[in-house]
Amino acid sequence: MEDVQLDQIGNVLGRIRGGSKPPLIISAHLDTVFPVGTELDSKRAEDRLSGPGIGDNAIGLATLVELTHDLPRRPPGDIWFVATVGEEGLGNLRGMHEVVKRFEEHPAAFIVLEGMALGHIYHRGLPVRRYQITTKTEGGHAWIHAGRPSAIHVLIAVGADLMSLSLPSLPRTSLNIGRIDGGTSINSIANRASMKIDLRSEEIESLLDLESQVMELVNSHKNNQTEIQMTLIGERPGGGLPESHPLVQAAIHALKECGEKVIHLKPGSTDASVPLSLGLPAICIGITRGGNAHSPNEYIEIEPISRGYNALLSTIRSVINDPKIFTV
Repeated sequence: MEDVQLDQIGNVLGRIRGGSKPPLIISAHLDTVFPVGTELDSKRAEDRLSGPGIGDNAIGLATLVELTHDLPRRPPGDIWFVATVGEEGLGNLRGMHEVVKRFEEHPAAFIVLEGMALGHIYHRGLPVRRYQITTKTEGGHAWIHAGRPSAIHVLIAVGADLMSLSLPSLPRTSLNIGRIDGGTSINSIANRASMKIDLRSEEIESLLDLESQVMELVNSHKNNQTEIQMTLIGERPGGGLPESHPLVQAAIHALKECGEKVIHLKPGSTDASVPLSLGLPAICIGITRGGNAHSPNEYIEIEPISRGYNALLSTIRSVINDPKIFTV
């Protein structure tokens, strides 16, 4: 790998230098959901490796390094390998946003790697909106000022109403309350509380409809003793490729060729969402199977790794052998 570098926001990039054809971008996110200080020891038991972040996304990063040994020298165009930041949580895909800004519309394709998604091809971005809802009241002493509104009580009422919203099953749509904070002590009437919510839908129209319902519900709890704010804190775009697109078809063919019998074509909230939202050819594919994602006992299966890796190599070769066909 040549020209290994760290960009201004923390992405790590390197390349195999190629000819004059459009570059291929292969990426894997390097951030995890676990806090600094988490024990990262991995364990092997029979055909499994387990440990926090091993599938999401240590195996994806390992694959990036391995690819540099197995891809041809002097390909038709540069092949860039990118380890991105900001994919998890409230990172809002900032790493991939920076990558797309750097390469603009020039790449032949983006291939994004997720460790535990073997057999899945994410060719459509899953639209996501994330909000923080904050309630504020005067607060006070639990006994002396009993009867005053509590920011926590109001927030609980808002949350209960959110959970009563009817969500469509088609297109699949979800609402999740992921975090709640607030209050100062058990014998105080809370003067501030907040919750973080995650809204998703396979179709942007359904997401916007849900977003409108949530805003209306939140506003209904406002009064002269209670202030409520709803702040957008995260957004992930939609967009996508049709199943007939050559990049999607190349990945399907590669998986079948390597023995995968069941292939899932799905929308997903991955780094691929950024180029897809701009009409650029991109897919996200997996290396192996696993489970317990985002938990300390996350695991991956060892045996399917070679199958997923060979399918990835086959997909990459389809791109670099004829990059002209990869236009939307």
